[in-house]
Formats: sequence, structure tokens, C-alpha cells
Amino acid sequence: MDMSAQPGESLRRTSLYDVHCALGARMVEFNGWQMPLQYTSIIEEHHAVRRRAGLFDVSHMGEFRVTGAGAQDFLHWLVPNNIKRLAVYQGLYTQLCRPDGGTIDDLIVYRMGEQDYLMIVNAGTMEKDWAWINQQAQGRDDVRLQNVSLETALIAFQGPLAAELLQGLTSTDLDAIHYYHCAPGQVAGVTCVISRTGYTGEDGFELFHTWEEAPRLWNALLEHGQSAQVLPAGLGARDTLRLEAGYCLYGHELTEEITPIEAGLGWTVKFDAGDFIGRDALLRVKEQGPVKRLIGIEMLDRGVPRAGYELFADGKRVGVLTSGTFGPTVQKNIGMGYVDTAYAMPGTRLAVDIRGRRLAAEVVKLPFYKRLKR
Repeated sequence: MDMSAQPGESLRRTSLYDVHCALGARMVEFNGWQMPLQYTSIIEEHHAVRRRAGLFDVSHMGEFRVTGAGAQDFLHWLVPNNIKRLAVYQGLYTQLCRPDGGTIDDLIVYRMGEQDYLMIVNAGTMEKDWAWINQQAQGRDDVRLQNVSLETALIAFQGPLAAELLQGLTSTDLDAIHYYHCAPGQVAGVTCVISRTGYTGEDGFELFHTWEEAPRLWNALLEHGQSAQVLPAGLGARDTLRLEAGYCLYGHELTEEITPIEAGLGWTVKFDAGDFIGRDALLRVKEQGPVKRLIGIEMLDRGVPRAGYELFADGKRVGVLTSGTFGPTVQKNIGMGYVDTAYAMPGTRLAVDIRGRRLAAEVVKLPFYKRLKR
């Protein structure tokens, strides 16, 4: 993750900024926002989410509303996944792709009504995404676009105890909300859209609500979870958790030079559902086979892999890491990256160049961690 601020750059703050500071968070720059990296320690917050529950401020994410008589057809053409299969209050993971198949962003689309959709995009690509979507909608008077990012707050409550604890603050039946579905409801008296989604590899929820209500909701969740030792968690734990779960991070595993198929996301590209932007290019990649593939690695020698470290095999460079760290749950040094397809098979031995030393690693099947379903 890029934590470096640019000189003279004005950083945005979520409505929870003062709350984070009061909790002693270490604040850093992240995609133009001041965000908490950690409150106590990354490892402690990571374990809290895996074992109990943790609370994340993800209000920096972007939200776009797409409505109108042509909303469904427009979105179905805009993304490679099958928008038309969505029921009301169901979500879908997908991407925005260029005509050449490169990934502009990855996102979630929720169907909130018959012709009412909500797109959740990454903070660092929000302006780029908004410009791209508006460009594609030019000349269409049957589609209305609204950028509601700066009026929508988002809190993620993640972990094995999240459902039980959250149920104590809402009359909405959480058991009735299936994975990648959502429902309107009240949580601690705050009107929310309650979505059973997350970025940690654990069960949990993401709560959409108004910008002003975020401090009230955050404090209620933290206070209610105090007896269960629920902790606030920052970007550091969010990154180690998603890496163990094998989730792509835009700007690392996904870029405009990487297609969803190369990233192992071919299951989200529905060629039989109709035309969409980038279909021909992605179909060529599928038919010819990608020249590079996303892999997971575990270090065999002692050393922590990091994004940008080069990968070698048979005495030649065969790829590069896009993410890497110590996995607190799996207790291994792990990473993800791209290699020539010939070296992508699990069990393949690679060498990671760590500060001039080539250390042994092995390709492993993703994800590194998978929770036990109750």
C-alpha cells in the first residue's frame, strides 16, 4: 500500500477522523485520505478480526448511484459480469475494463431497486472511474448518474462474532441476509443498508449510512463489542487480512495493464451473458491462454517478501511480486504476484530477490487462509 503523502497535497478526512485520533490511531496518507494505519498493533488488530471481531472505517470508498429506465442495460454493457442476474438487494463483484481488457478498477454493484443500482469503487480510482462511467453514458437519456461518495459513510464490522454482536443492535434478521446480499435496517438507531460483504476473509457486514451518523454508529458498535474485546482496526490489518484471504488489491494485483483473467478472476467474466466493454480482448486472452498468471508464494528461506521484489526460476527473471508480508494467522511469510504461465503451477520452486539475495520460495494455491464455515 502506498502510504506516502505528496508535498502540499490537501488530504481528505472521513467523518470519523476525530474519533480515530481520540483512539490514538497512527494516521497516514492513503489514496488522498488521512486514514488510520493502526491503533495498537497490526498483528493485534489482525488477530482480533480472525478470532473475535474488528471495526474498520472504509468511508473513503466511492459510491455511485445509477438509476433510470436504462440502468440495467447500461451496467450490463459497462462491466464483464452478469448484472441481469441480480435480484433486488443482491450484490455482485466485478470490474470496469478498457476495450483492450485492462482493469480500470474492481468494484461491487448492488441492485437496490428495479432500476436502481449502487456501485462501490476504490478510493484511489474514484475520480478516474467517475469520468470513465460518465464518458460511457454520453448520449443516453435513460440513465442518471449520481456521485454520492462524500455523503455516504461506510463501516465494516468483520469477524466470527460480528453477526452475533451486530444482531444485538438491530431488529433486522441478519441470518436472512446471505453472502453478497444486503437489506435496509436500523443499527443502534442509525438508518443503514446492511450488507453481508467484506475484505478480510471472515464473515461480517458493511454498513452504509449517512456521513454525519458515522461517529454515533462507530461508538455504539465499539461499546457494544467491548465485552467481546472487539478492536478498531486500521489499514495495516486490513491489508494482512485480505492478503491471507487471497483478495486482489487495486494498484497491486489489478491495474490497467492486467486483465481479470490474468488475475484469476475469470469466473467474474461472463462471455455468454451478452456484449460488454473489452469482451473481444478478454475472449482472446481466454482462448489463447494468458502469458502471465497471478500466483501465491510461501517463503522457504527466512525473509519477508514485498511488492516489487523480482521472482526468478531457472536462472532467469520470470515475474514480480505485487503484495507480500508476514501472515499473522498462517504464521508464514507470504506474497502474491505474477509469473510467466509456465511457472504458475503450485509446487514450483522460485527465488525471490530480497535486497540482492535470492531466497527460496514455493508457488502455492490461493488463498493462504480460508475460514471454517459454521
